Amino acid sequence: MDAIGEGTSVRREIAIAASPETVWAFLVDPGKAVRWMGLWANLDPRPGGQYRVEIIPGSVASGEFVEVQPPHRLVYTWGWEPGSGSTVPPRSTTVEFELIPDGQGTLLRLTHRSLPDRASTASHGRGWEHYLARLAAVAAGGDPGTDPWIEQPP
Repeated sequence: MDAIGEGTSVRREIAIAASPETVWAFLVDPGKAVRWMGLWANLDPRPGGQYRVEIIPGSVASGEFVEVQPPHRLVYTWGWEPGSGSTVPPRSTTVEFELIPDGQGTLLRLTHRSLPDRASTASHGRGWEHYLARLAAVAAGGDPGTDPWIEQPP
C-alpha cells in the first residue's frame, strides 16, 4: 500500500485482486462493508443518503453520501459522533474512493480530506491502512478474520 503526502489529508493506494464491481459492493452494501470494517453499518448510497458505521465499540463514524458513480467513484462526508473521543466531528471531512480497473483487478485510490490537524491525520492514516488491507483481502475472496481492533482498539 502506498502512502502519499499527508498534510491534513490521507492518501492511500492499494491494488486489489478483484473487479471494481466487486470492490464497489464492499463499499456500499452494509452486510459486505462490515466484513472489513465495523460492527454494523447503515448505508444509503445515494447523494444525500446516510453513512453511519460503528467502527469499534463506542466509536460511530457518520456523514452523508455526496457522489455515487458505480463502480468507479464514491464520495461521502465523515466524522465521529460525540462520545467517540475524536476531534473530527460528523460530516466535517470528506472520504473519496476511486476504483480504477487494473488488468483483472482494481487500483483503489483513497483520499480523506480536511482533517483538522496532524494528529488526526496520522491516526486516520493508520486506520485506513488497517482497513484497506482488510478490504483487499475480503474483496479478493479471502477471510481477513476478526478485526483485532474490535477486541483491542488502537
